[in-house]
Amino acid sequence: MDKRISVISIIVYERDQAAKVNAVLHEYADYIIGRMGLPYEKKGVSIISVVMDAPMSCTSALSGKLGMIDGVTAKCNTAKI
Repeated sequence: MDKRISVISIIVYERDQAAKVNAVLHEYADYIIGRMGLPYEKKGVSIISVVMDAPMSCTSALSGKLGMIDGVTAKCNTAKI
């Protein structure tokens, strides 16, 4: 399997969706190197960055699952290292 380093940027617009986001992230815990979350009260959103070392199929699946949650957007940036 060809592993890559990726950063997934997540913006949660609807805070009641946080439990769903965390459940999806938990499914991929073995591939997650670290994560940082910042609540941005002024705009009413939460911003999460997740760093992964995983096959592209896993990274794409995670990003896709997150993006399918209402009130959540997710984008991925990947480097082959």
